[in-house]
Amino acid sequence: MKNSPTTSPQLTREDRRNRAVAVAIVMTGVTMSAIDTTAVVLGLPVMKTDLHSDLISMIWVIMAYLLITTIATTQVGRLGDMFGRVRMYNLGFALFTIFSLFCGFSQSGNELIVFRIFQGLGGAFIFANSGAILADTFPPHERGKAFGYNGVGWSLGAILGILVGGAFVTFLSWRYIFFINVPIGTVATLVGYYMLKEKSPRIKESLDYGGLILLGVGLFAILYGVSNITSSGWNDVSGLEMLLGLLMIVSFIFLERRVKHPLLDLSILKSRILTASIFAAFFQSLATFAVLFLVIMYLQGPRGFSPWSSSILLIPGYILGGVVAPLSGRLSDKFGARIVATIGLSVQIVGILVYLTFGLSTSIFVVVLGAVIYGSGNSAFFAPNNSAVMASAPPKAYGVTNGLLRTMANVGMLSSFAVALLIASISIPRAYAFQIFLGVGKIDGNLSSAYITGMHTALVASIALLLIAILLSILRGKELRNAPRTAQGAIEGKTD
Repeated sequence: MKNSPTTSPQLTREDRRNRAVAVAIVMTGVTMSAIDTTAVVLGLPVMKTDLHSDLISMIWVIMAYLLITTIATTQVGRLGDMFGRVRMYNLGFALFTIFSLFCGFSQSGNELIVFRIFQGLGGAFIFANSGAILADTFPPHERGKAFGYNGVGWSLGAILGILVGGAFVTFLSWRYIFFINVPIGTVATLVGYYMLKEKSPRIKESLDYGGLILLGVGLFAILYGVSNITSSGWNDVSGLEMLLGLLMIVSFIFLERRVKHPLLDLSILKSRILTASIFAAFFQSLATFAVLFLVIMYLQGPRGFSPWSSSILLIPGYILGGVVAPLSGRLSDKFGARIVATIGLSVQIVGILVYLTFGLSTSIFVVVLGAVIYGSGNSAFFAPNNSAVMASAPPKAYGVTNGLLRTMANVGMLSSFAVALLIASISIPRAYAFQIFLGVGKIDGNLSSAYITGMHTALVASIALLLIAILLSILRGKELRNAPRTAQGAIEGKTD
C-alpha cells in the first residue's frame, strides 16, 4: 500500500538504530553543554578565589565561550555542508572534550578564558551540525519530535549542572566541572565516529574569512565596550569600542551581499517562514537569557540565598520543561510550529508576570511557580521553532541554516547577558552588581529596593521583546512538513 504524506514508510531495524543513535548523541552534546553552562556559573566565585582572578575576568569566562560559539557557528555549519556533518560534529566533540581537560588544569583566570575559547570552538561544531544531523535523519513531519528530545537534554543537563556542579564545588573542586566532560565526551566521540552515518550531500564552497573577521571583531568590540561600561561606567573609550563594533557589523552586512560564498547567505532569508523563525529565536533569546540572571541575582542579593539554593529553586522549572519539550515537538509535527511556538512564548510572558510580583518578602512558592511557568513556556517554544527552521531550509544547506539559527540565538543571548549586568549596575553600585552575580555579596535596605525596581524595569523590557517574537511567530505562516521539500521551494518559503 502506498504511504500517505502524513505517515512514515516502514522503518528497517537499521533505520531505527540510526535514529536512536543520532538522537542519543545529539542529546548528549546538548546535555553536556547545559551541564557546563549552569555548573560554571555556580563555580565562578570559587574559581575567582582559587585562581586569584578578578570579577571582570570571571564574567569573560562565560562571555568568551558564548562569543566564540556565536562567531564560529555559521561558518563551521558550512564546513559540515562541505565535508560532512557527522565528521564535523565528531570533531567538535573531540575539541570540546580535550579543552574541557585543559580548562580543568587552568592556573590563572586568563588561561581559563583562553581554554574556554577553544572549548567554545568545539561547542560551535556541535551546535552547528547537531540540528543538521537530525534533519538528515528524520523526515520533515517527524523533526519536531526529534528536536523535542533536544529540549529534554537541555533540561536534564541544567538540572545535573546544578546538582553535580554544586556537589563538585562544595565537596571536591571546581575543576571537576570540566573534568566530568572528559569521559562522557570521549565515549560520545567514539560512538559517534563508529555509529553515526553520514547522509548529507556535499557542496563545493569556500570559507568567508573576511565575513568571519568582521563579524568577530564587531561582536567582540561591542561586548567589550558594554562590559567596560558595566564595570566602570560610560567613557569615551567604551563609546568608541561600541561604535567600532557597530561599524564592523554594518561592513559585514555589506560584504555578505557581494561575496560568492558568504558567511551569512542572505538568499536563505527569502523564505518568510525561515526568516520569521530565526528572528523569533533571536528576540526570544534577547528577551529571556537575561531573565535567568536577573532572578538569580534577586535571590542571591536582596533575598540572601546562596548560589546553590538559588539554583535549586529553579529546578522544578527545568523538570517540567523536560516534560513539555517532546510534547511540544510532537504537537508541532501535527499542527505546525506557528501555534505551538506562539503558545510557548505567551506562557513565558505569564511566567515573567509572576516574576514582576517579586519583592523583599515574596514566598518561595511564588518563586517556584514563576520558574515552573517560565520554564515550561521556554521549552514549548524551542522544539517547534527549531523544527520549523529546518523544515524550511534547503536540504543542501542544513548545516549553514542551523548555524545561522544558533548564531542569531547566541547573539541574542550575549546581548541579553550584557544588558542584564548593565541594568543591574544602573540600579545599584557596580561593585555590588558583580558581587551579587558571582554569589559573593548580599545587599540590604535601600539597595535591595533599588535592585528590585531595576529588575522589574528589565522584566518589562523582556515582555516587550517577547511580544515582538510572538508577532514574528504568528506571521511566519505554516511550514510544509508532509512532503519532501525541494531546495528551491524552501528558498521561496512556500506555505500551505
